[in-house]
Amino acid sequence: MNRMKLNYYIDLVLTVLFLIVAITGFVMYLVIPSGVPKGRYQEYLGITKATWTLIHNRSAILMTLFAGIHLALHRKWICCTTKNIVGKEKDDECDLE
Repeated sequence: MNRMKLNYYIDLVLTVLFLIVAITGFVMYLVIPSGVPKGRYQEYLGITKATWTLIHNRSAILMTLFAGIHLALHRKWICCTTKNIVGKEKDDECDLE
């Protein structure tokens, strides 16, 4: 697999994980009330609050892992761009133009 396809798939996975974390976060914060009602499980769309929390947390962990991979794959670009912005002397490796 070439680098461009790898970046594309990692970015696609990151986007999906971000949407899952955002949606579950908003549901838990805005829709499901805090606290535990006596003798009942809190549910929304047929999913318990514990399951919403589990999906949210696991997706956030995976998103953090994939963000780390994304940054590792782009480390050369990040270093070169930082050097160009800070104004240090240019390297031959960092010719981004």
